[in-house]
Amino acid sequence: MTKIQKGFTLIELMIVVAIIGILAAIAIPAYQDYTIRAQVSEGLTLAGDYKPAIAETFAQTGIWPETLLEAGYADAAGAVDPTNKAAKYVTGLDIDFGTIVITYGNQANGKIATQTLSIKPYVNPNGDLVWVCGRATAPAGSVEDDSTGTASGAVQTTDDLLDKYLPAVCRTGAAAAP
Repeated sequence: MTKIQKGFTLIELMIVVAIIGILAAIAIPAYQDYTIRAQVSEGLTLAGDYKPAIAETFAQTGIWPETLLEAGYADAAGAVDPTNKAAKYVTGLDIDFGTIVITYGNQANGKIATQTLSIKPYVNPNGDLVWVCGRATAPAGSVEDDSTGTASGAVQTTDDLLDKYLPAVCRTGAAAAP
């Protein structure tokens, strides 16, 4: 007479638990990196509000605006002071000779809190403005100098964020988006 097995053996259950543990050990860090990249994208969205004002000021004067307030953006368009513009993961934005510097904080993950990311304008050979994010490579022939010879982001262009937290277009070696 053969005995019919009812249920799982202890070994089978231990194997299932081990497999679930291995999958969790791989998935949790990947998910954390994904959430940090989402937090970084919030800063890029906020910075997008100031690109037109910088481009317009440069087009009219040929000089990178030292701050948006000096460029008249706050009065003409009713924008807030960029140093006071904050959101859930961004503590503020700063403008440094045309370069937008995003500082992360507030409820941001501890790995990016107090870190910065810059979006720097360049002028391509056609005279168009091209924005270069983070450590991406500027297009060939593009220059960062204005008509006075001042480079965009002359004072502050430190990007503290690790490449794995940046969008693909902001990573080391990436080509700038047109």
